[in-house]
Amino acid sequence: MAYGGFRELAPLDYVVQSVRRLVSHRPRVVSVPVGDALGRYAAEDVMAPFDIPPFNRAVVDGYAVRSRDTFGASPSNPVVLRVKGFIGVGDTPSITVNAGEAVEVSTGARLPEGADAVVMYEKTRRFGELLEVLEPVPPLANVSRVGEDVRRGEVIVRRGTRLMPWDIAVLASLGFREVKVYDVRVGVACIGRELVDLEKVEDASSILEKGLVINSNRYTMEGLLKLYGFTPEYMGTLPDDVYTIRRELETALEHFDAVITTGGASVGKVDYTVEAVRGLKPELLVHGVLMRPGRANSVAVVRGKPVFMLSGFPVAAIMGFEAIVKPVLLSMVDGREEPKPKIKGILTRRVTTPVNVRSYVRVRVYSKEGRVYVEPLALTGSGILSTLVRGNGILVVPENREGFDEGEEVEVTLLRGVMEGE
Repeated sequence: MAYGGFRELAPLDYVVQSVRRLVSHRPRVVSVPVGDALGRYAAEDVMAPFDIPPFNRAVVDGYAVRSRDTFGASPSNPVVLRVKGFIGVGDTPSITVNAGEAVEVSTGARLPEGADAVVMYEKTRRFGELLEVLEPVPPLANVSRVGEDVRRGEVIVRRGTRLMPWDIAVLASLGFREVKVYDVRVGVACIGRELVDLEKVEDASSILEKGLVINSNRYTMEGLLKLYGFTPEYMGTLPDDVYTIRRELETALEHFDAVITTGGASVGKVDYTVEAVRGLKPELLVHGVLMRPGRANSVAVVRGKPVFMLSGFPVAAIMGFEAIVKPVLLSMVDGREEPKPKIKGILTRRVTTPVNVRSYVRVRVYSKEGRVYVEPLALTGSGILSTLVRGNGILVVPENREGFDEGEEVEVTLLRGVMEGE
């Protein structure tokens, strides 16, 4: 489908599927301390070497008993047992509970031999060595059984899992000091003679008055990569020169697992990025995608590695990252898409989008008088980054629709929490 100067724009799903199929490179695997693995992707299945807990243990403070000794107990007709000792956390009990006996235990203590349940303090009365049990307990009452938390041989972390704090905690509880993860390094280059890196800016307003642009795309791409567990490697700003771009990309492909460029991917006179990549003889080259904003977003596969050529307009680049870059990078580490919070609300005005194009509409989601409303902020203007700051959600209009009507209930992906009032 031709669109806005592009010869042919490719459907978004086709682009992602094609790139995934042709990317053969896999990032290297490294072992890192478990404390440094947060947010990274496990490179192998990790199995539990033993049970947790390794023994039956009390989950309340009370008395370890034989459950059958308590049957029929009541406040008016208590069962009387003899207390024969105490077991605390970390103690190795040498006591055996026989008929008519009980052992005082603290939470987390190992159950002594013969006991199969724990009576809470609150359900007893004690007089010296004698204990009155005021209600019966069934077998395994108030007991955490062997392997109840983790079973020996169980896969506790699967390859491709993005490691969260609870994953780290389980690994640590099993004694793992290191874990193998994928080390995904992504080169980031921002293209355009108008770009000025932030560290070179002394007066931002004078830079803008000259028609130059402070390079914010660097921080967007680096931030998104870090957010999703990948490592950015900044390559600097590159001029609008096809030979320079090609040379830098050639070097980047030797050192990094993937490359992202922003700018120079459209069809203007100084848009040289796609031409530079074409000179690298890619296995696949897609110039332009049926998405809005972001039709200039393009992608190639060169020697089994992905090269993402994103729009220089910030919002279009962000949408391109979410829709194309992230799913491809995840496939390289056997990762899975993490669900984002969604909410339904009433559209405050009509949204019109081109058919056959997947559109991403920036919106503000707010609640008023017990109802949720969705206010479109921008249908055009892929360079207006502030709409993402003022808003808190994205409304996706699928290819088979021309938009949504005012008053229609729509589902929105939340970027931040729902706002209050108008």
